[in-house]
Amino acid sequence: MNIAVVGLSHKTAPVEVREKLSIPEPQIESAIAHLASYPHIEEVAILSTCNRLEIYIVTSETDQGIREVTQFLTEHSKLPVFSLRQHLFMLLHDDAVMHVMRVAGGLDSLVLGEGQILAQVKTTHKLGQQYNGIKTILNRLFKQALTAGKRVRTETSIGTGAVSISSAAVELAQIKVANLAACRVVILGAGKMSRLLVQHLLSKGAVQISIVNRSRERAQELAKQFPGQPIQIYMLSEMMTVIADSDLVFTSTSAIEPILDRAKLEMVLEAQRSLTLFDISVPRNVHADVNELANVHAFNVDDLKAVVAQNYQSRRKIAQEAERLLEEEVEAFDVWWRSLETVTTISCLRNKVETIREQELEKALSRLGSEFAEKHQEVIEALTRGIVNKILHDPMVQLRSQQDVEARRRCMQTLQMLFNLDAGEQFS
Repeated sequence: MNIAVVGLSHKTAPVEVREKLSIPEPQIESAIAHLASYPHIEEVAILSTCNRLEIYIVTSETDQGIREVTQFLTEHSKLPVFSLRQHLFMLLHDDAVMHVMRVAGGLDSLVLGEGQILAQVKTTHKLGQQYNGIKTILNRLFKQALTAGKRVRTETSIGTGAVSISSAAVELAQIKVANLAACRVVILGAGKMSRLLVQHLLSKGAVQISIVNRSRERAQELAKQFPGQPIQIYMLSEMMTVIADSDLVFTSTSAIEPILDRAKLEMVLEAQRSLTLFDISVPRNVHADVNELANVHAFNVDDLKAVVAQNYQSRRKIAQEAERLLEEEVEAFDVWWRSLETVTTISCLRNKVETIREQELEKALSRLGSEFAEKHQEVIEALTRGIVNKILHDPMVQLRSQQDVEARRRCMQTLQMLFNLDAGEQFS
């Protein structure tokens, strides 16, 4: 079995491609079922965020498994293979293992040390188990990745500073406008990203904040987390009226189609009215055609790179510390993986010897007569088990302790040959 990951991220694909590959949480179950139905995919997990879509698989035929994932992505995105392939990355075993550790630790995020990604990896693990995509190998891998992510956050200071898409968006807004306190700010959406937007806007001096959301209750819950702040709440039906009277708009909704476009803005904006939009959603909430309006300036997640670059320079040393921790977690997974490879051989050997023990014991007891057998069977059973366990102990310990891959495989092949073990069963 091999582990592989196929996907794309902010490093390999622009937002207009990423949004076509996004898999919302309600679609994860059917996507896992679809992928698991392919003949060469044994296990599967899907990590889908605003900056990445990654599909982790366990496969006995690596090339075939990757081909099946690529086929799924082509069908899902409705992009032709030649167009999609240029944006995909594919990593195999050791590289795939290190990659998921780096993702969980926030080292592969658009904003280095981003806080939300660990929770997203945890959700990937939970949904993968819930929908029967994750089994023994990916279960261990994602548990190890979550441990790695927690260690990075507790044993380094990577969690300080601008560590979310929301905070980077607010920093970009601060660069683009002279005084946030003088701006009328609207946030579309009331989820986690919106809560972080409010938090960072308040910390940067914004005082005129409105929230527009489909559910009034959810928006009120968000506002309650900032007592004493005059946050205004509006329903989605009031969105365009509120935007017409604003200076800055941040969008962070789960809509899968743009909710703002040129036509809608043209209807409500006065000719000389200036408006700046920050869209941190994938799929995008703001259509690209709004940039055709003279006084409208729109930014999306890919426009945060200047803020991100500055963030990365200040954190490079911390990132190097985090990388060392991740290497320890990769090694821990590798030790488990190496031990897993010996399990089938050991099980095969033990089953064979146990079958021989039972057969010989039955013959011996039948020769001793029923009266003796009934009286002493328990003692004889324990005796034969003890002999078998002691004979098998040293070979099993030696096999498990082999650190070198080739040496371990030679040991397994020797056991297979000497004891005539079933090769098909061993490597099934």
